[in-house]
Amino acid sequence: MNMTQVKTREELEKKREQRRRRYASYRNAFKKDEKPKNFGPTIKQLVYLLFKGNPVIILVIITAIVSTVLSILGPAILSDAIDELNEQVQIKLSGGQISLGLVLLMILELFIVYGFGSILMYIQQYTMAGITQKIVCALRSQVNTKLSRLPLRFFDLHAKGELLSRIVNDIDNISNTLQHNIISIITSVIMVIGVLAIMLSMNLVMTAITVAVVPVCAIIALRILGISKSLFRRQWDTMGELNGHIEEMYSGHKIVKLFDREQSAIDDFEDINNQLYEVSRKAQFVSGILPPFLSFVNNIGYVLVCIVGGYLVVKGNFTLGGITAFIAYSKMFTQPMVDLAQISNNLQSSLASGERVFAILDEPEETEPENALPVPEFNELLAFNNVSFSYSEDKSLIENMDFAVKPGQLIALVGPTGAGKTTFVNLLMRFYDVCSGSITIDGVDIREIKREEFRSLFGMVLQDTWLFEGTIRENIRYGRLDATDDEIYEASKNARAHHFIITLTDGYDTLLEENGANLSQGQRQLLTITRALIKNPKILILDEATSSVDTRTELLVQQAMSEIMAGRTNFVIAHRLSTIRRADRILFIDNGVIKEQGTHEQLLERQGLYADMYNSQFKGATPKNKLDTDF
Repeated sequence: MNMTQVKTREELEKKREQRRRRYASYRNAFKKDEKPKNFGPTIKQLVYLLFKGNPVIILVIITAIVSTVLSILGPAILSDAIDELNEQVQIKLSGGQISLGLVLLMILELFIVYGFGSILMYIQQYTMAGITQKIVCALRSQVNTKLSRLPLRFFDLHAKGELLSRIVNDIDNISNTLQHNIISIITSVIMVIGVLAIMLSMNLVMTAITVAVVPVCAIIALRILGISKSLFRRQWDTMGELNGHIEEMYSGHKIVKLFDREQSAIDDFEDINNQLYEVSRKAQFVSGILPPFLSFVNNIGYVLVCIVGGYLVVKGNFTLGGITAFIAYSKMFTQPMVDLAQISNNLQSSLASGERVFAILDEPEETEPENALPVPEFNELLAFNNVSFSYSEDKSLIENMDFAVKPGQLIALVGPTGAGKTTFVNLLMRFYDVCSGSITIDGVDIREIKREEFRSLFGMVLQDTWLFEGTIRENIRYGRLDATDDEIYEASKNARAHHFIITLTDGYDTLLEENGANLSQGQRQLLTITRALIKNPKILILDEATSSVDTRTELLVQQAMSEIMAGRTNFVIAHRLSTIRRADRILFIDNGVIKEQGTHEQLLERQGLYADMYNSQFKGATPKNKLDTDF
């Protein structure tokens, strides 16, 4: 087994151990004494989204109010119809002539009231659906735009799957609540207030019986809602964790299979899935207690109202139509409370989702200087001046780094894994800002230049290739959108990619699968090199740029690189020291410190760290297997 496989296995085990610790922290988060989050700011933001730029929402509210009022009028009309019908029955029993004209008129009124109310309800729901989808579309755009403005540190701290869960699942959850529950809250409140006013005007005793159950329901509801808040928050957090694990395992499924870790991946999945099951079960169980409990208590009140109402009718203190209407109003009074209880469950879930989404929107963005300086031409020096940097306070990665680069120089960065080479590139590209010291170009601190303008100087080829679903032409042009076809062909020829491209059936119009899966690793690497070259940058960064290509392809790329690097400043990160023997300067970095620097010959003469690494790589090598592929 070669060293690369061993390293990959060690990294896989390290990631698994980190995941175990992360899951342990989630299990600790399930303790009963955890305090629920404060959803007040989230509610304000959701309300703001609902009303911002949506004047039609006023129409929705008006239609909701009118349709609710019409629903309240229904039992009153029905009461008059029953009383009138009862009166006509009494007339008939006494031998008189009955007239049902008024009763029929009242029934017609009922049809009109309920029919018009249904039409308004349809208009309300249709309009609300449009408003909600508009809000959700805008929210997704805001989150997407926000993510493009966040520093790299944010993405280093969050799994891709977890972020996808927020953008997709959480926003969908918010959408369902806005569309189906917000207006229901308004109509339920109006219903309760309107019905209560009518019941008070009809009979105080029966109203008191109906209202007596409210305090009991309120106390129990508040207690249950307090518990369900944190449970729904944990549910969506764990859902994000599960998505992150799935994304990680399926994106690296070849490595998982290579090391026969399928069972390990399954075990990890089951671990998170069981956690999601437990917290979801608890959330649904706790929230599900409320509606049946409220229904039970309300039905007790309903029975008492029927008994008292029947007694009053017998005594002649209440008409038959009146008691019928009051019983209907009693139901209309308690049913919205049951509905509100169910809505509150959905609301708790969507508030938890909203909190996770708005947490992204509230993240601090990369700041730019107010009076930004124009990007220099880079005619003098690019310098690291006593630069120190750390990702966290407990471990420094770059310490007091000092060196300068002239235009056109080839600088090689070498050193053991974890020495700080990639961190150096992150600082140079301003993916991170230095903790102390400064990086200057022609004497200008790069923090005084806008990132977008500063990065226009650079072209970069990463160790890991990234290609999107589209044609080869579109992927190459991604480096410079205004590049002509002739420029694309020229860059491809210089990168030795043109030959393999034209052998494909559709040539430059070949449609790539996700991350270029229908190309070999070497071909994908050549395309990323071509994409960097089409930009024609002043500074070129090659991070293990030829580490994934075969020997023949590497020779072709190195030949192209020797020509293309002329006239540019080049930074090369490489573990294979044969590739950088002609560098103007080699920086040997270890533990964030430049331990040695000089030319290849100078460093070999010193017999130091670089010489040890160089000799160890070529120990036992023969001229036949020792490739001269240097720049």
